[in-house]
Amino acid sequence: MEHIQLAVNVLDAKSLVASVGAIGILAIIFAETGLLVGFFFPGDSLLILAGVAASSAADKVLGEGAQMNIALLLIGAPVCAIVGAQLGHLLGRKVGPRMFDKPNSKILRPEYVEKAEEYFEKFGPAKAVVMARFIPIVRTFLNPVAGTLQMPTKTFFVWNVVGAVLWTETMLLIGYFTGDQLAPVIDKYLLPAMALIILISVSPIFVEVIRERKKRKAAAADGTAAQEGEPVSSGRHRKN
Repeated sequence: MEHIQLAVNVLDAKSLVASVGAIGILAIIFAETGLLVGFFFPGDSLLILAGVAASSAADKVLGEGAQMNIALLLIGAPVCAIVGAQLGHLLGRKVGPRMFDKPNSKILRPEYVEKAEEYFEKFGPAKAVVMARFIPIVRTFLNPVAGTLQMPTKTFFVWNVVGAVLWTETMLLIGYFTGDQLAPVIDKYLLPAMALIILISVSPIFVEVIRERKKRKAAAADGTAAQEGEPVSSGRHRKN
């Protein structure tokens, strides 16, 4: 008797792609970017595998009947990511302070607002919104936090569109154009590949953090030198 797999592992991108189809994937992209409960979805690997599912390697990777329409994905994914993020931003503007004013909450913590403020100050709102798309969990929480910080809706929308298109189209096309190459090794190398993609995505943040630390060290060194110089000059003044 043939067994029917009823359980879907929401943390496993391959299981999700094989089980929910293109419409389900678009719904997940919306949930991950617009609903705070969607932060655990594997958005990056999900989009890459969706691209594979739209390529000629779909049957080899996901089994028969898994073929998807690349045009639907290329249009639908950025739209869902944009709409989801705008919803998150709207929630932040309307109920953000109350939403994050829960010290004992394991998900909606006030620290997210504080960290986002630092993130916005370091990189600027535009760069923060775009870069957040490529960082798991951050892309879920940054949208309502941006609303909580009263980032103008029009400004957020412009950079939301830029980030959503870059993120979704890049991931989908990676899977679509490398599907045949990924097929033999996708189970073994998907996670390391995603780790590499995420590392490349967040590398600008590391560069900025390193620069900021160097500036602080330089400023601290100058301040220390100035403080050490003051007693010496005052001592000489007393001698004379």
